[in-house]
Amino acid sequence: MSENKTPASLFEKSNYMWMLVGVIIIALGMFLMAGGRSEDPNVFKPDEVYSTTRITVAPILIFIGLAIECFAIFKKSK
Repeated sequence: MSENKTPASLFEKSNYMWMLVGVIIIALGMFLMAGGRSEDPNVFKPDEVYSTTRITVAPILIFIGLAIECFAIFKKSK
């Protein structure tokens, strides 16, 4: 008779938690990079488009989120 064994999970719960944290940080970075809506779409405001949040903070958050994702994938199970 053959035994029905369930395949071993590729990741543990802690890996999935780290992945979730990474996805949330990446989403936050994307949200900050997108910014808000302009009151008048016909007027170009360079301080809003080239703000520190959009140019510096958001990409750093996205890279941190990607690093967390790599950590979560390569984290060894106990």
